Amino acid sequence: MSTEALLQREFATIHDLIAEHAVQQPHAKALVQDDRQLGYGELDALMNRVGASLQRDGLEPRDMIAICAQSSIEYAVAFLGALRVGVAVAPLAPSSTPEALLAMLDDCNAKVLFLDRAVAALLEPVRARIKAQCIALDHEGAQRPPLEGGSPTASPAGREGSVPLPVSWQSWSQWLAAEGARPIPVEADPEAPFNVIYSSGTTGTPKGIVQPNRMRWAHVRRAGDSAYGKDAVTMVSTPLYSNTTLVSFFPSIALGGCVVLMAKFDALQFLTLAERHRATVAMLVPVQYQRIMDLPEFDRFDLSSFKLKFCTSAPFSAALKRRVLERWPGGLVEYYGMTEGGGTCVLRADKFPDKLHTVGKPVPGHDIRLIDDQGREVPPGEAGEVVGRSPATMMSGYHNQPDKTSEAEWYDGSGNRFIRTGDIGRFDSDGFLTLLDRKKDMIISGGFNIFPSDLESVLRQHPDVADVAVVGVPSERWGETPIGFVVLRAGAGSTGERISAWMSERVGKTQRLSALEVVDSLPRSPIGKVLKRELRDSYVARGA
Repeated sequence: MSTEALLQREFATIHDLIAEHAVQQPHAKALVQDDRQLGYGELDALMNRVGASLQRDGLEPRDMIAICAQSSIEYAVAFLGALRVGVAVAPLAPSSTPEALLAMLDDCNAKVLFLDRAVAALLEPVRARIKAQCIALDHEGAQRPPLEGGSPTASPAGREGSVPLPVSWQSWSQWLAAEGARPIPVEADPEAPFNVIYSSGTTGTPKGIVQPNRMRWAHVRRAGDSAYGKDAVTMVSTPLYSNTTLVSFFPSIALGGCVVLMAKFDALQFLTLAERHRATVAMLVPVQYQRIMDLPEFDRFDLSSFKLKFCTSAPFSAALKRRVLERWPGGLVEYYGMTEGGGTCVLRADKFPDKLHTVGKPVPGHDIRLIDDQGREVPPGEAGEVVGRSPATMMSGYHNQPDKTSEAEWYDGSGNRFIRTGDIGRFDSDGFLTLLDRKKDMIISGGFNIFPSDLESVLRQHPDVADVAVVGVPSERWGETPIGFVVLRAGAGSTGERISAWMSERVGKTQRLSALEVVDSLPRSPIGKVLKRELRDSYVARGA
């Protein structure tokens, strides 16, 4: 069946599309990393070998594997190969603690864990408690996928700093089935788990978000109307364990384009690779855009090949959007949604330059509503918690946590299921959604609701401020009070007191900061979200 015919189906699979590309364009580049690349024919063959290996080891459809490693060609092959035999994938963050990783492995009951040598070192103290079969993707002696038309290359893990391979673990080359191996075909179930994405887990136990096959297929079909396709070259510089990355990675590979993988983001290296490979698409988070646009060398790179750039996962300021539009060729699209799914809003920033303060309008067919604390829909023009519903892009639930799943759901009067976002927003008269803040981050001071995002927006206008966060801390007098944290631009001479005084002249009395601290950097998750809880807890612990 042709690629076009598959995309017309209500449900098909990503691995079927890859198999079709392997026939139609076997030598077209699918994955590129550093000096290595895989064509679609090679990718398809390696996926078959992974699938055959998993079946050989007794895995069946709906079983789970986990991957915890930096992004690599092997990572992508392991992920895609598991999908071919109906095995779901739990991509885990290498930045997690050993105990958190153990909890996630136990929660998803992973039968196999693919990891790299850095994660192997991290898990060494708890190795005896790992129940999964462990496969080292980059260990000494492993055979790397070849350069197109070349021979396998030795893994760099064999160089200085390699971690000894425990007896019970295997290297990628030892585990992988022989060339030419093919798995027993498996019929995909639209409702079966595709992957389980764990929340960041900065506090407490991470929740496993179960995304079914139909949800990922809907992402691919939706992307068919954008800049993805056989001529696309997509820069992937965020981790493959993040849903932010996967909503770009899977459409790119499913629709026959080339994916350029970066194991770790570096702004200058990103621009170098984008120019070299004539990149057409990129998915970046706001902090990456900020670092790229701040580079003095930015304007010397030829980025004219770009067609679309995407952004999601964290607040994207109107000022930064404007800088990107003014200096970086190609369109700019902001997605607003959740890993849990529900409703999605899209802002085509280059087409609506007067709406850069918003996250756009709901995608056609997506139902976005606003509710109050009692679960009632708010009148037009009023603020409320954002809840969303869509035909196919909704999680099945939180893995093994039915109570948490229920807490995340809201039902309208007709019994339709929506996913709660925890964000406070307001629709304007044109139907564009403006986000005011996270519900849990809203500060109630002296009976007044204060949105940290409003204060952050003002602080960003100060010429010496490069980065900012505002949090609420307990106050005996007011209940809560806002505290600011700013990162100064290089060479700036302002102090916290001066910036706080400047701020007080521009906001109402109830919005004035109780304190403002100058910090070297803001704590962020690997995907770029500011960890406000860390700022709040640190401030309270210091008794500041």
